[in-house]
Amino acid sequence: MVPVKATAPPATPQADIRRDYELAQQIGNKAALNAFLAQYPDGFYAELARSQLAKIAAEEARVTATEKARLAEQERARLAAEGAQKGQQAKADADAKAAEQARIAAEKAKQVAQEQVAAAEQKRTAIETPAAGKIPENQASENKVVADNKAADQIAAGPPAAEKTQPTNVAALSDGSVQADIAKSVQIELRRVGCLTGAADGEWNAASQRSMALFNRHAGTRLNVKLASTDALDAIKLKPSRVCPLVCGHGFKPDGDRCSRIVCAEGSFLNDDNECEKRRAKTPTAKRNDDDRPDRAVRERPRAQASTSTARPQASGQIVCDRDGCRPVERGCHLEFRTFAQGGPYEGGGGNVQICR
Repeated sequence: MVPVKATAPPATPQADIRRDYELAQQIGNKAALNAFLAQYPDGFYAELARSQLAKIAAEEARVTATEKARLAEQERARLAAEGAQKGQQAKADADAKAAEQARIAAEKAKQVAQEQVAAAEQKRTAIETPAAGKIPENQASENKVVADNKAADQIAAGPPAAEKTQPTNVAALSDGSVQADIAKSVQIELRRVGCLTGAADGEWNAASQRSMALFNRHAGTRLNVKLASTDALDAIKLKPSRVCPLVCGHGFKPDGDRCSRIVCAEGSFLNDDNECEKRRAKTPTAKRNDDDRPDRAVRERPRAQASTSTARPQASGQIVCDRDGCRPVERGCHLEFRTFAQGGPYEGGGGNVQICR
């Protein structure tokens, strides 16, 4: 007796398509999935590839929307810090709010795409799991083809109406980046209502918790301060205007919803109490008024005259003026400029003094 050689079952076209799809799925980029669709544009696995492409596109849209929201929030914070005009700040607030809404919508779209891909993969797993030993091989192959066509029709038709209308709860997402995005959205709203002065970076730290507690105190709410949630986000969005009082730093004063720089009039300065105070004129101190050098200069002149001859001294051709009037400078004497403290004739400035030696 000659043993019969075992022959492998012939490969089916559906098995080749499945192998190519799994390879494209492992690569996981748009180029691989588009190449698969170019070769197999129809069928169950083509719809799976399109679902994977929709998931990638949703993730790209989410990243783009998140970056736009971050830039819009930075611009709004910059204008507020620089004390820009109210029109510019209002436009920046509207842009930041629109960008945040677009980011949340992109996040929801990504979640829907993920759910569709997960549901399609579950159907694929159920279809590819053979019920061995219960039906003949040829019948199982025929049933598999029918199931593939049915699943492809279901994916092409999209999710049921109930799934389309059911909203996606962002707070239920377990991904860490999603939670950071929720925290950033809450921080942006806390900045809008004036309860947070720091940056909206998505990190729910002690400063963010204090700002949430501040919002609870002024808004009369009892939101959880330990964790950012969609409930807190919705509650803060209900407030159309500022909730927490405006606190301005030194040199600034509240002006509506922003801080404006305090400008003091000429001759005034800003004191430590954040108020304009008039500068006081400088007056000579008692110590300077006690300086006896002017008296000494005056006393020296008669002594110099007494030591000379009785002849009247001749003038030197120079003139000195003070409060007593103007007179010629005596020969042998000279003029020196003295401040009032040094013996000068005029308070606040000074003048020339006759010095005789």
